[in-house]
Amino acid sequence: MKYDIIIIGAGIVGLATALKLKEKKPNLSIAVIEKENKVAAHQTGNNSGVIHAGVYYKPGSLKAINNQGGYKLLLEFCDREGIAYNLCGKLIVATAKNQLDRLDNLYKRGLENGLDKIKKIGSEEIKEHEPYVKGYQAIWVPYTGIIDYKKVCEKYAEIFITKLGGEIYLSEKVINIKKQTDSCEVITLNKTFEAKLVINTAGLYADEVAAFNNKNTNVKILPFRGEYYIIRPERSYLVKGLIYPIPDPAFPVLGVHFTKKLDGAIEAGPNAVLAFKKEGYNKWDFNWSEFSDYVFWRGFIHIMRKHWKMGIGEYYRSFNKNAFTKALQKLVPELRKDDLITGGAGVRALAADKNGGIIDDFLFIEEKNILNVLNAPSPAATASLAVGNSIAGMALKKLEVN
Repeated sequence: MKYDIIIIGAGIVGLATALKLKEKKPNLSIAVIEKENKVAAHQTGNNSGVIHAGVYYKPGSLKAINNQGGYKLLLEFCDREGIAYNLCGKLIVATAKNQLDRLDNLYKRGLENGLDKIKKIGSEEIKEHEPYVKGYQAIWVPYTGIIDYKKVCEKYAEIFITKLGGEIYLSEKVINIKKQTDSCEVITLNKTFEAKLVINTAGLYADEVAAFNNKNTNVKILPFRGEYYIIRPERSYLVKGLIYPIPDPAFPVLGVHFTKKLDGAIEAGPNAVLAFKKEGYNKWDFNWSEFSDYVFWRGFIHIMRKHWKMGIGEYYRSFNKNAFTKALQKLVPELRKDDLITGGAGVRALAADKNGGIIDDFLFIEEKNILNVLNAPSPAATASLAVGNSIAGMALKKLEVN
């Protein structure tokens, strides 16, 4: 089967890219190949469902630029297609005096990113938004919302297939990519496809797909599991919207927080622990081949030397509900251990380089006939249409050159 473009991975970035390519060039033949039997099966379908405003991102970074444009495009798309969302707002709370400087820096960054409606508030006004939160100061972010990204992906896929004539192949795991003179063969367990250009949006496996033809990217995907609790329905009044701590810039995680879902449920978490396999959603999921590939890798060893204390703390919270509860009580002191019911989990693809540097922005590596999306971190879901538009632009340029 021959196509102009094949996209590997039917998560939100791959589907948004397919959609934007077809919108730009309707006559191109495009197929999306996905190893699971449904779209949005992994990172997209297991995230917290937050519509990010863009407070945290370095001004001028690809994260910031794509979030600014993608936020607007996402809301317009949902309004047009009838997809539910709720802009319930978010509080970013300083629970200690030594966090106030960081709060000020976040506030300034938010303003630099064009969020002119954010507001810095004191302890009394915090109570007006979240009566059970304790903090010295906070940033109120009215732009932030909640959504079901599975439904967004399903609509992207539906439009791509039924209105634009694209094709999606499910249950087709890619096992190799072979470069030809002017094309690539994409080999799955069941079929062989051919395309002038291959776009790799394989998420947790993007590094392995890239390695079929490039062993020297110097980038590896590390899977970090985020585990959630759910607040018992009768105690969900403790949280009205989204409540976040002030992140520590020394660590690559935001810290445990509270997220209201569209159905009214309140998620608490996540922590961030290294998974023992790339799709390790449970504590005891293990794959020796995958685990040994990254745990003995030079870059991972460097990261552990830098962040071993944080890593131990995250594992401790993973196995100790009391510790998890105490972390949450910094934001909502009235929360009790018995208020928490074990919830779901997601696995985040954390890209790192061989020197232990955590890649904090989008990363694209181009080769002849192949475009690898090796890092698409949060806010990739919020920014998906902007990111897809950017990737589509790069892909069309490559097609012209090739």
